[in-house]
Amino acid sequence: MSWEQWLGFFVAAWIISLSPGAGAVASMATGQRVGFRRGYWNIVGLQLALVLQMLIVAAGLGAVLVASDFAFQAIKWFGVAYLLYLGWKQWSAGGSAALVADAARTEVKPARLVLRGFLVNMSNPKAIVFLLAVLPQFLDLSRPVAIQYAWMTITMVSVDMVVMMGYTGLAARVLSALRSARQQTVLNRTFGGLFMAAAAVLAFTHRSDHL
Repeated sequence: MSWEQWLGFFVAAWIISLSPGAGAVASMATGQRVGFRRGYWNIVGLQLALVLQMLIVAAGLGAVLVASDFAFQAIKWFGVAYLLYLGWKQWSAGGSAALVADAARTEVKPARLVLRGFLVNMSNPKAIVFLLAVLPQFLDLSRPVAIQYAWMTITMVSVDMVVMMGYTGLAARVLSALRSARQQTVLNRTFGGLFMAAAAVLAFTHRSDHL
């Protein structure tokens, strides 16, 4: 991969990461409910899933996913169900101080936050299909491919971490200032609605949309 190719991928990574999606919603919702420091574990989960997705593409397994309608549909509908679950959970949290405090205590465990972030990203098959379509465009086939994939993974994860930290910090500092029961209810239902909207978008996604 030449310097020019890497720079092009670096720009593409920012565009991909900044695009609104379930990961951004999850980061903001987590930041709003448990704060930036604890919300960081959600970001770790998102990045672990991203690394695995990059490995799947690099290993050639992404092509298998594209070719298998059953695999694509199975992952997609799991993702739809999980996003709907997160949406319902966020929506039903309401705005009372007791409910908000209970939600924070429940989700504060790092392992749970990591798992949540991992599942949000990993249950989106269109991400793998998208990466399968984008990554090869930046490869220099005259050079070792594995090293190039490694650099792209490092670049993509680094950029996405910065972006998701921004989303988490924004929610933790700005949205957490809204403390009244009514304000918390509006925030929880807004994020709940966004999770459900992301589920709807994923539900209507077809493999042909990203090939």
